[in-house]
Amino acid sequence: MALPPASLPRPRIRLARPAAAAALASALLLTTACAGEEATEEPADVATVIDEERCETNRAAGPVTYITGYQYQASVSILEAVAADALGFFDAVCLDVEIQPGTGDTIGNSQLVSAGTAHFTSLGNEAEVLQANDAGHDVIGISTYGHVPIATLLTGTGIEELGDLEGTTLGHKGMLPAPLEAMLVADGVDMDAIEIVEVGYDPSVLPRDQVQALTGFRSNEPFLLADMDEEYNEWLPEDYGVVGSFGVMATHPEWAQENPTVVEDYLRAIAQAFSYCQENGEECVGYAAELAESGYDVDHNLRVWNAEHELVTSSTPDDAPPGYIDLNLTEAEGETLVDNGQLDELPDLEPLFDPRYLEAVHVATEVSWPAE
Repeated sequence: MALPPASLPRPRIRLARPAAAAALASALLLTTACAGEEATEEPADVATVIDEERCETNRAAGPVTYITGYQYQASVSILEAVAADALGFFDAVCLDVEIQPGTGDTIGNSQLVSAGTAHFTSLGNEAEVLQANDAGHDVIGISTYGHVPIATLLTGTGIEELGDLEGTTLGHKGMLPAPLEAMLVADGVDMDAIEIVEVGYDPSVLPRDQVQALTGFRSNEPFLLADMDEEYNEWLPEDYGVVGSFGVMATHPEWAQENPTVVEDYLRAIAQAFSYCQENGEECVGYAAELAESGYDVDHNLRVWNAEHELVTSSTPDDAPPGYIDLNLTEAEGETLVDNGQLDELPDLEPLFDPRYLEAVHVATEVSWPAE
């Protein structure tokens, strides 16, 4: 249903220019065995923070494989795992974690988790948990860090309202993100009047007018266009009442039931790393750059991290820990898939998301990082 004309959000007009890294959001840095030490290139020596019996249980699980959502990009749910490994946080909970870079095919990653080839993976949003299960992949969401859509729609400044897109060309990277389609539909745009094409990952197609609208990630393409000193309008789904999420961690439900301490302590370690990297973003991005070895744009990835962790902070209620799961929001996000024909019906959500593992390693809103 279209919003009344008086309440239509205006586009966010941006005069893009070379952007410095955004200021880090202030966050509580929990005390750890390595707190206060200056960063070095060597992994931090972190003492074990769980009891010996739990430690032995975690070690008995053997190597645990985590597949990133996309390479070693400094996105929420990826950078925390990289940093937890480099800082010794996985060692502190007696986990042997092997990090493998993903290709961006997150639904493919969910298939690997379902098959037991991997144990954890990052998914783009909670909708992908539903889509993965609809495709026959047995995975569950165990934490959701961002509770706004990460997708954004960028247009030329000549597009003053979304209806102006009718008769133009919209470019995407493989599929039109559900929150963006929901935004267009909510505003009454005739989707059949837009030519929707795949254009890849180069945002310069927008200022070159090869497309008049471009899907992107609000932590990525706006910065790239900024570096080109280009003007653009940005349209955000939440301005049109569309909910969404990002930074989702998934695992296999049966494996999780068999290895609850492993799942809990994996989440404990990455939660501790999230807190640490909020205050030490440059250091954490440096760990990702070391894994990538070459061709890694540190400055851009730091901007990605700063933008995303700030979105996490702003979309997390004061009484909830980062990573919390709200099935009411999940249901609303899932309904966009049904409305857009990407799902035939909304499944029972409770079996597909399990917040107990995250809740087990938090006291109120703070991660529990006990002394030895």
